[in-house]
Amino acid sequence: MAALVMSTPLTQAQDSTQPWHEATLPIAQQRDMVSAVTGKTYRIFLYQPAGTPPAEGYPVIYVLDGNTMFSPVAMLVHGQSQRRDATGIIPAIVIGIGYPTKGLLDEVARAEDYTPPAPDLSNTGDTRATRQGGADKFLEFIETELKPQLKGELPINPSKQALFGHSYGGLFTLHVLFTKPQAFQTYIASSPSIWWNQQYILQERQHFAPQDDAGKRLLLMVGSLEQQAPANVENTGQRLAHAQRRRMVDAARELTADLQGLKPSILDTHFYIQPGENHGSAMLTGTVRAVEFFVGQRSFGKEDSSKP
Repeated sequence: MAALVMSTPLTQAQDSTQPWHEATLPIAQQRDMVSAVTGKTYRIFLYQPAGTPPAEGYPVIYVLDGNTMFSPVAMLVHGQSQRRDATGIIPAIVIGIGYPTKGLLDEVARAEDYTPPAPDLSNTGDTRATRQGGADKFLEFIETELKPQLKGELPINPSKQALFGHSYGGLFTLHVLFTKPQAFQTYIASSPSIWWNQQYILQERQHFAPQDDAGKRLLLMVGSLEQQAPANVENTGQRLAHAQRRRMVDAARELTADLQGLKPSILDTHFYIQPGENHGSAMLTGTVRAVEFFVGQRSFGKEDSSKP
């Protein structure tokens, strides 16, 4: 005999026909800002700690690809700084720089904004980007438009500012370090696209004057799987060849060794291989290390990574 299943009437809450709405991050704010320098509109995301700021102002971390990366960084800073005695993370302002798009990335805009203005852009290795080489204009937007506006509104400590970017954002971070190191005190380059344009960034490195970066800190990160073909995917051989051409892990390691060998050793360079992470996942897990490095003053040394 079949069991009798008793049903109960749906409550009003269970039977709700209210539509779903776009979720928001309660601790954050945003506004759009038109740049006279680049001609683009940027979506600026803001997290500011509650309470009375310190007399010198808060440290501030500028996060590239803000549509994707601002939220995890803001949540980490907010949550971890609430337990400062246990985590060592101090309160900080988080500024995300993104674009007015519903997507996670604006591939066209970021490819232009984050890549250096090399003399020859005919063979950069990026076949999808329609415009490249706008990094200097984008940096000018940050320095002459965004920073002055935020300085007038927020309690920012101008001597404790960090720049954090992933992939092309990591390339831009290195470009700023090598061409205008005084712009920030801390640089965090996650999985930087060193391969771009026949490793043009290494030419900029050759003109980098160590005396210009006194007191600067750099964290270079990369996922341990970024030079391998993903498992269980089509065209494994092609993907492996592509990954090996770009040499994400080796290039980051070699650049780290180069910078750590600077004499005098003024740039405090750290290196971290993220175990078990690919290029996409390293973007998110790297936010944890970035927060620890900047507002937790964590040291990573030459290569601080556990084995997967």
